Amino acid sequence: MKRTTFFTVLICLLLAIASGCSSQAGTSGAGSKEKDGQKTLVLAAYGGSYEQKMKEVLIPKFEKEHDVKIKYITGSSVDTLSKLQAQKDNPQIDVAFLDDGPQAQAKAFGLLAPLDQEVVTNLENVYDIAKDKDNIGVGFGIISTGLAYNKEFFEKNGWEPLTSWNDLADPKFKGKLVLPSIANTYGVHMLLMTAIANGGSEENIEPGFEKLKEIAKNAVTFDKTADVSNYFMQGQAVASVWGSSRVYTLQDTGFPIEYVVPEEGVPALMPTISVIKDAPNAELAQKFVNFILDEEAQTLFANSLFDGPVNKNVKLEGDITKKIIYGEDQIAKLIKVDWDVVNKKRAEWTEKANKEIEVAH
Repeated sequence: MKRTTFFTVLICLLLAIASGCSSQAGTSGAGSKEKDGQKTLVLAAYGGSYEQKMKEVLIPKFEKEHDVKIKYITGSSVDTLSKLQAQKDNPQIDVAFLDDGPQAQAKAFGLLAPLDQEVVTNLENVYDIAKDKDNIGVGFGIISTGLAYNKEFFEKNGWEPLTSWNDLADPKFKGKLVLPSIANTYGVHMLLMTAIANGGSEENIEPGFEKLKEIAKNAVTFDKTADVSNYFMQGQAVASVWGSSRVYTLQDTGFPIEYVVPEEGVPALMPTISVIKDAPNAELAQKFVNFILDEEAQTLFANSLFDGPVNKNVKLEGDITKKIIYGEDQIAKLIKVDWDVVNKKRAEWTEKANKEIEVAH
C-alpha cells in the first residue's frame, strides 16, 4: 500500500513538473517571439525642440508603419560624434543626426555608410546643397547662422539693430553677450564670419581670431550647448551668434528676439542624417532616412522647427516663408562652408581659441 502510494505520488509529481516546464517554455517562447519580432532602431539626435517634435509626431508614425521601437539618444553633434568613434568596432547606433561639420568628420573617420538610393528614393527630390558627393548622409534641413538680439532691450536703450558681425565688438555690449564656443558649429561659423568680415577666409583665419579677441571682451561666457535661450530669457544675454531656426523657435514663444542676416552674409548650416556603417538595423535605418526626407516630415520641420526644406516638392505659404531658407533663390545667397578645409584645421583652431579667447570665461 505504501509502495503504491509512493509511486502514485512520484508520478503525479513528475507530471506536475513536466506540465510546469511546458508552461514556462511556452511563456518564454511567446516572450522571445514578441521581443525578437519587434526590432529597436537607435537614433542619436538633437535634444530640445527637435526631440520634442520628433517624439510627438514623426517617431510614433514610423514605429507604427514599420512595427519597430525607436530608442532616442539625446546629444549635441560633438557628443554623438564621440559616441560613434567609441563604438566604431561595435556600433550600437543605427542613425545619427549631426551638423554638417561634425558629419564631415564622421565621414572622414569612416563611421558612416552610403545611402541606398533604391531605398532612399526621396534623394532624387533633394536640393544639391544638401547632398554629399559620395552619397554618404544627407542634409535634411537648411538654416543659417547669424546674429540674434533682444529687440525690447535694444529699443529701451535706443540702440540700433545689429547689421554687421563686427558690431559685436562695440564696448556697449560689455557683459551682455553670450557667445558660442568653438566646440560647436555656431562657434566655428562665428570665427569664419568674423574672418570674412575682416578680409579673411577659411584659408586665412587670422583676421577672425583678431576680431574675436575684441569681441570676447564683451562676453559673459562661451556656451558649448548650442542653446542660449535661457541666457536670453534670464537677461544674461542681449545678443549672440545663433542659428535662425533656434531664434525663431524662441520668438515663437513670445520672447522679443530678432534674427539678423549681417551685411557680410551668413553661412549655411545643415542638420544632416546618416546611416552608421555596420549599423545593427541597416535596412530600417535607410528607410528612416527616406522617411525624414519625405514631404510630410519636411513640412513638419519647416513649420515647427523653422528648418528650410531640402525636398524641392515641399510647398509652403504664409509667414513661415519669411523665417526659413526656402527655395533656390534663398539657398543661392548662403555662404557654403568648405568643411574639408575647416576640419583639417579645426583641432588647431580649437586649441588656439581655447587658449587665447575662451580661457578667461
